[in-house]
Amino acid sequence: MSPSPLLALAGEVLRPALTLYLDVHSAPELSGAEERTAGVFGDRLAALGLEVARGVGGHGVVGVLRNGPGPRVLLRAELDALPLEERTGLPYASGNGAAHACGHDLHLAAAAGAAELLVRTAPRWRGTLVVLGQPAEETLTGARAVLDDGLYERFGVPDAVLAQHAAPLPAGMVAHGTPRAPVTAASTALEVVVHGRGGHAGTPQLTVDPVVTAAAIVLRLQSVVARETAPGEHVTVTVGTVRAGTAVNVVPDTAVLGIGVRALTDAALDRAVAAVERIVRGECAVSGCPREPEVRVVSRAPALWGDPAATAAVRAAHTGLFGAERVADWPPSLASEDCALLGAGGAVPVVYWMTGVAGPRQWAATGGRVPPNHSPAFAPDVRTALSPAIAALTAAALDRLAA
Repeated sequence: MSPSPLLALAGEVLRPALTLYLDVHSAPELSGAEERTAGVFGDRLAALGLEVARGVGGHGVVGVLRNGPGPRVLLRAELDALPLEERTGLPYASGNGAAHACGHDLHLAAAAGAAELLVRTAPRWRGTLVVLGQPAEETLTGARAVLDDGLYERFGVPDAVLAQHAAPLPAGMVAHGTPRAPVTAASTALEVVVHGRGGHAGTPQLTVDPVVTAAAIVLRLQSVVARETAPGEHVTVTVGTVRAGTAVNVVPDTAVLGIGVRALTDAALDRAVAAVERIVRGECAVSGCPREPEVRVVSRAPALWGDPAATAAVRAAHTGLFGAERVADWPPSLASEDCALLGAGGAVPVVYWMTGVAGPRQWAATGGRVPPNHSPAFAPDVRTALSPAIAALTAAALDRLAA
């Protein structure tokens, strides 16, 4: 099937996909707690006639549509939301302290819409479609969890993994990575526990204040990028959480830091993580902490490199769908993803692209500086973004399936 009619066909399945989007957006669930979201997504796939398995790697959902001999293609979307308060002012905004500020609701709706289009066009392709609703992407633990739960052993090793991600680009536009750089960065999340000696705020000389040590660590960590990383390398070190204390008149026993490290190469990531640990241990020693700090790796994900041949083919399909002027190069990003793990160390080709979410009015009003992913104000213009996202995912699937 030529992909050119897909934009019109995507409009025909827009209503149920939009219903799913609004439902999921208004009731987001955090990583590892996506029970309701998984149920809604699984029910939609089942209603389309896919064989649905639930509870894969946590709350993961897998739908399978067998359509004769041919390639096996996996479409991946994510279930989880972020722990932040939505400030979009939308009538369907979340009010439960979580928010789909990364576009996972759009990904799920697009995957459901693509599945419906592929069901409708089943006489025109052959193979097996696998749709994965993956849990816990935001903590970079969900892809490994579904693989450890036998994703490929139970549902077959795919010939391609296809995934897209919402990005602050004009709706109806897609962007692909190039063979020269990864699409997303390698990353590590660390939990650091600084051990002090608690006591009364009025007798600080009798304590070892872990808050002061933690503050010194936060400031010194800035030198990892500024003074230990070559200017041409892409590395970030972010202290995203600091937790300590219960009262202003009590020096606490511990302070806990959540630290994220990102880099475009594993070598640069390893060097940065080693520098972080050295600084943590050094500052604790200088402070006279009574115990060594605890440094725990919470998660790690490799850089995501798109398969060159498969990416070129899908990019050509998208060019035929949208026109060359709406298909762009995506520069290497220090955002991180665990989708790379679904590539099974390079054994399975992965194609991953960005899909625009900004409506024309929003783009014009902001001069292209729309609120980015992970902002409380991140608000895709679903009226203009969802249909192209459905079409883009379907076109990619049709390119990988047998005609």
